[in-house]
Amino acid sequence: MVSRSTSAAVLSPDGDRHFDDLVDKFADSLYGRTRGALRLAMLDHLLPRMLSLDSQPVLEVGAGLGQMATWFADRGHDVTVTEPAGAMLSRARQHSEGKATDYVQASLQCLPALTPGPWSLIVCHAVLEWLAEPRTALSTLNELLAPGGQVSLMVFNRDALRFSNVLKGNWDKVQQDDLAGKGRGRRLTPISPLTHAQITRWSAEEGLTVESVAGIRVFSDYCGVSSGSPDTYDRLLALEQQYCQCEPHWRLGRYLLYTLRKPREINDEGTA
Repeated sequence: MVSRSTSAAVLSPDGDRHFDDLVDKFADSLYGRTRGALRLAMLDHLLPRMLSLDSQPVLEVGAGLGQMATWFADRGHDVTVTEPAGAMLSRARQHSEGKATDYVQASLQCLPALTPGPWSLIVCHAVLEWLAEPRTALSTLNELLAPGGQVSLMVFNRDALRFSNVLKGNWDKVQQDDLAGKGRGRRLTPISPLTHAQITRWSAEEGLTVESVAGIRVFSDYCGVSSGSPDTYDRLLALEQQYCQCEPHWRLGRYLLYTLRKPREINDEGTA
């Protein structure tokens, strides 16, 4: 039975937040609402535009409920699904209906030993913000990535979190820059929300090129639309698609979606 505790922390020994206790909340409160539908619709819109998709094998890091594993498998990719929470991995297996090539219960930190690759495409969506050491996690992803390969990285946007707290009247939290969640109970405020400046700096330090960036839900989280008619949803989705990569709107997306590219190896003659 899923625990309904509202106070106990569910943190790994590394200080990361795992979600064995929140499978139903993810399914119902997130993906059962407009915000979850918009997130998936925007990924469906953006990923073919931001990634070089050629039916290559995919390593998905932190699969959650399995929607992305299914998305890639339906497009001809062999998908290796990894997820540290056993209950989440079980739900991902059910959702993807066995379409993935392999299912591995493991944290991101363990993947170099378990799924070393190298991988030409790694998908890591909404994972880094739940880790105590997101900077180290990016190094691990780079270690797994093949030369010339891409990472589809999506992170929870700290600047958007700040803006939404201002709109909610949580001014003291904003002034104190007390935005991160504590990893306790059933709340879904990430413990390590990230900024665009951090991602670009860390990527440069890793030798990764930021090929493209987009904002996910640049308007919808601020206009109070949690449900509505199909026409309302369609109009909102059209706006999100129109402005998700336009300055300055993408910068306030609830999530920031990146394509990171690892350079090809250079031979002694200085060519790839």
